[in-house]
Amino acid sequence: MEEQLLCCEVDSIRRAHQDVNLLNERVLRTMLKAEENYLPAPNYFKCVQKDIAPNMRKILATWMLEVCEEQKCEEEVFPLAMNYLDRFLSVEPTRKSRLQLLGATCMFLASKMKETVPLTAEKLCIYTDNSVQPGELLQMELLVLSKLKWDLASVTPHDFIEHFLSKLTIHASTKQILRKHAQTFVALCATDVNFIASPPSMVAAGSVVAAVQGLYLKSQDASLSSQNLTNFLSQVIRSDPDCLRSCQEQIESLLESSLRQAQQHGSVTEAKRVDEEVDLSCTPTDVRDINI
Repeated sequence: MEEQLLCCEVDSIRRAHQDVNLLNERVLRTMLKAEENYLPAPNYFKCVQKDIAPNMRKILATWMLEVCEEQKCEEEVFPLAMNYLDRFLSVEPTRKSRLQLLGATCMFLASKMKETVPLTAEKLCIYTDNSVQPGELLQMELLVLSKLKWDLASVTPHDFIEHFLSKLTIHASTKQILRKHAQTFVALCATDVNFIASPPSMVAAGSVVAAVQGLYLKSQDASLSSQNLTNFLSQVIRSDPDCLRSCQEQIESLLESSLRQAQQHGSVTEAKRVDEEVDLSCTPTDVRDINI
């Protein structure tokens, strides 16, 4: 009895299991209805922002994704942070010099919403190479909350993925792999300006279809063929099948271009590393290594 009552501290964070009771049609219909309330303005670069260009958002998003990955954040944190970022930029003109501060603040808020142990202001400031101070981040947090009207319960593509997977008749292990691939596509879409105006349900459905095709699961089940799955999910989200098919193709095209860029960047990085190894005594300690 004494052994059964003994409590021990553990290093791992205990998380709640998925509540299957929430994977019902009523919840799905509510999310489909609510997602329109959290869509940013698709043309905010032209109508609101005068100092920020789409390529700047891409650079910022890539940095934010790297921070989330290095900190092993929950999968929902990055897309949610990007939703806050786009919604803020839709209503508030922002100088490019404050863009990284805004990105760090959005991660700060999203982490508080989704993480058991949220990211700290101090840690996020370190990732900015201390160009941002904790006090500045906390002030920006209040501004973002004000502009978003304190409505942080955004509907994101991650909210739909589990609903879609629950409707597919596939093995649990296969479903786990499919989930990870779909989540990767969702994160990729969040970095691209072309998906700003896309409803989360559309991005989630397109990501699931693209993941199924990429894993060649269609050979296991005829219902998972591109056409059948697209028609099925388009009915689920009440969308035109051609629109969903177009979204899927756009996601696959984005993946291809991202892989090409990664390979090119990898080649350049390797070349630089070789050059640096020629005379290591002349290479100063990287400040990023100290900060991390």
